[in-house]
Amino acid sequence: MKQILIATKNPGKAKEFKAFFSDYGINAVSLLDIPEDIKDIEETGATFEENAALKAEQIAQMMQIPVLADDSGLEIDALNGRPGIFSARYAGEAKSDEANVEKVLSELKEVSKDKRTARFVCVLAIAKPQEETIFRAGYCEGKIALSPIGENGFGYDPIFVPNGHSQTMAQLQPNEKNKISHRKNAIDQLEEWVKDIRK
Repeated sequence: MKQILIATKNPGKAKEFKAFFSDYGINAVSLLDIPEDIKDIEETGATFEENAALKAEQIAQMMQIPVLADDSGLEIDALNGRPGIFSARYAGEAKSDEANVEKVLSELKEVSKDKRTARFVCVLAIAKPQEETIFRAGYCEGKIALSPIGENGFGYDPIFVPNGHSQTMAQLQPNEKNKISHRKNAIDQLEEWVKDIRK
């Protein structure tokens, strides 16, 4: 059976990728499943693509198997694309979801409802030793709410209202969210690559 390593220690993310790959007869393991303790790779890239590639390529070289890594975040048009690659630590290195949300809302205080357009972005990088890295991207378009609402989800979910919905991501049920999420849209782009890896 073909194997791919998912460069994440996030159990929810690992589960999502495992389910996708199992449909194609590929065994996906995450960093949680392997005995080696791989230290976090510093994300020094200037784009989602660069950060995803850094993780995927370094671990692929180390382990000598195909590795999938992702980098994702929120881009807000009125903030010139911020927080972007700094989404997780926008309000500081402590990585506090609440502080990040507060910072975004305070920066958008003077911005009217119709100008609060934004999108979640997810870029996947697949690295195989001695081969060119492959990228796939997924997006979820929406608007930033005036205040946080909802208990489901994490990060910026409580202030992100996806297009076609009147509720925030954090108010949607997990199965509803998973159908429209940026990560799901990026994973969908993998179909063609997966068919190729199985040859």
